[in-house]
Amino acid sequence: MGSHQDSIRDDSPDSPAHLPTPATAAGREGLDALLARPGRAVVALDFDGTLAPIVADPDRARAHPDAVPALAALAPKVASVAVITGRPAEVAVRHGGFAAVPGLEHLVVLGHYGAERWDAATGTLTTPDPHPGVGAVRAELPGLLERSGAGQGTWTEEKGHAIAVHTRRAPDPQAAFDTLRAPLTGLASRHGLIVEPGRMVLELRPPGMDKGAALREYVRELDAGAVLYAGDDLGDLPAFTAVDTLRTEGTPGLLVCSGSDEVPDLRERADMVVDGPPGVVRLLRSLAARLA
Repeated sequence: MGSHQDSIRDDSPDSPAHLPTPATAAGREGLDALLARPGRAVVALDFDGTLAPIVADPDRARAHPDAVPALAALAPKVASVAVITGRPAEVAVRHGGFAAVPGLEHLVVLGHYGAERWDAATGTLTTPDPHPGVGAVRAELPGLLERSGAGQGTWTEEKGHAIAVHTRRAPDPQAAFDTLRAPLTGLASRHGLIVEPGRMVLELRPPGMDKGAALREYVRELDAGAVLYAGDDLGDLPAFTAVDTLRTEGTPGLLVCSGSDEVPDLRERADMVVDGPPGVVRLLRSLAARLA
């Protein structure tokens, strides 16, 4: 008879319950703990690039068409599914199609890096007042973009508690990103904010707001016995660090990279790399099937 570790993964790659084997011992321990005690497991996921494909206009981003059915199949079998995003929670709920879906009662959306929270079970949204620096940055940003010479093709995204400057539509997205990074950092600093770089985006937001802090607080709130986190961007690195810390404290965890060649640091730190949102969906389906 094989070990427990063998028994949970010796299925056919074509089986709906097939799970890829994590590349690290810590990842294998995290997956084993999730499968052994799903009722104490938190499955946490970024939204853009993880549940939803990256698109040039974030307002057009929508969850992968199979994401909600996969989440609805998995959520009742674990302690919670948490979507952790820099977007406003209400926007993530709308773009994800998470509202009033049977099976998603165990889902929460932690928006603005945990500053906002939406609970599927009740449909309630809790949100604090925005940082005053955000309004000051909003007023100065158009002039800064014009003076920088990098304004062509760049545009700003209003996030309520933060403002993001995107360069993906610029003639040279990386050059525009590099040109804007220093002046935006200076602007943010003058108003008590920080700049969080991402995939052709620079986000100005209050300090102390990150996906790692949101994940740690939520895992501790639920007294979770295992955690999976999946992300695709630099903003997900704090969540990866949080899982590493939780592991040292005795909570097994699995780190999943929603594959992107744009963020090699995330790929290198992940226990498992999947093929973008379609790969994340397949992973969620496999977990739900294995826990049936």
